[in-house]
Amino acid sequence: MLNRVVLVGRFVKDPILRYIPEGVAVTSFTIAVNRTFTNQHGEREADFLNCVVWKKKAENVANFCRQGSLVGIDGKLQSRSYEDQTGKGVYVTEVVCESVQFLEPRSNNNGGDTSLNGSNQLSNQNRNDDQFKNSGGPIDTHDDGLPF
Repeated sequence: MLNRVVLVGRFVKDPILRYIPEGVAVTSFTIAVNRTFTNQHGEREADFLNCVVWKKKAENVANFCRQGSLVGIDGKLQSRSYEDQTGKGVYVTEVVCESVQFLEPRSNNNGGDTSLNGSNQLSNQNRNDDQFKNSGGPIDTHDDGLPF
């Protein structure tokens, strides 16, 4: 059996971070995913998909993503049900995220980072200083600088 979901979409609103009684972080959010075709009026439609992510990834998503942030998600589709305060049965289908990749630089998504773990990003100054650009010659390396 296979249950795998891969999505690219934008946050519809800011994510919501909560902690369950055991102290584990959980973040829920909704992303809009464009459909690959247009409707009969030539307009592109989107699906709005509920997502949930757990533990440290949940805290990172809550800290670095905002409404409009572009993310790539890898996870599984899951259904559950519960009774609300009035006793009415509620059925929920959501994407349980195993991986959330931030697909825009911090400046484009209102303070978000580009990865879950805040990996070391090059500053804008260093990005423009490409030491290999237009060189065409041999690369000067020393054995003491190699990691193996």
